[in-house]
Amino acid sequence: MVAAPSGAGKSSLVNALLQQDPAIRLSISFTTRPPRPGEGDGREYHFVSREEFAACQERGEFLEAAEVHGNWYGTSRSWIEQQLANGHDVLLEIDWQGARQVRQLFPGSVGVFILPPSMEALRARLQQRGQDRREVIERRLAAARGEMAHAPEFEFLIVNERFEQALAELAAVVTATRLRFAPQAARHPDVFRMLGTMSTASDDA
Repeated sequence: MVAAPSGAGKSSLVNALLQQDPAIRLSISFTTRPPRPGEGDGREYHFVSREEFAACQERGEFLEAAEVHGNWYGTSRSWIEQQLANGHDVLLEIDWQGARQVRQLFPGSVGVFILPPSMEALRARLQQRGQDRREVIERRLAAARGEMAHAPEFEFLIVNERFEQALAELAAVVTATRLRFAPQAARHPDVFRMLGTMSTASDDA
């Protein structure tokens, strides 16, 4: 799971990571917010109406759902379960509320929070995007302080001051996560059985 305040560079880092590591499956969230210029339905998000979102939520189709900046976002439960069943690494772009819900359902999930180097840098990035009015930017900056207060809930923190360094650190988190005992045992069951290490997994369960 990767979370960040708006403008911290989360989407840019995730997109670069996906190009670098095509084995990762990105969960495409559902949202009630309108598309921004250049965004496509089914690519950045599944764009739906508030009525459609509420209906999906009522049917229990979301693994998690949260309201952020006046818009709703949700993660498909069936898609996530299918990807995990097939042994794929799944990445969720998510906010702290959604991350908290996912962590309750999947205690082994790993969270990464992206921080800006300063509030001044965050303001500059939001202004450079040229996508929001001045009052919207001020609301996002005010919300960012509250969002960043939840950063300690995440296992890893990355300060996105230099993009290439932040990307390398994000890739390092992916590598470290894959090297944990459970994922390695799932990838190499024959090796683990031959070496007698599978009993450790059952002892720790």
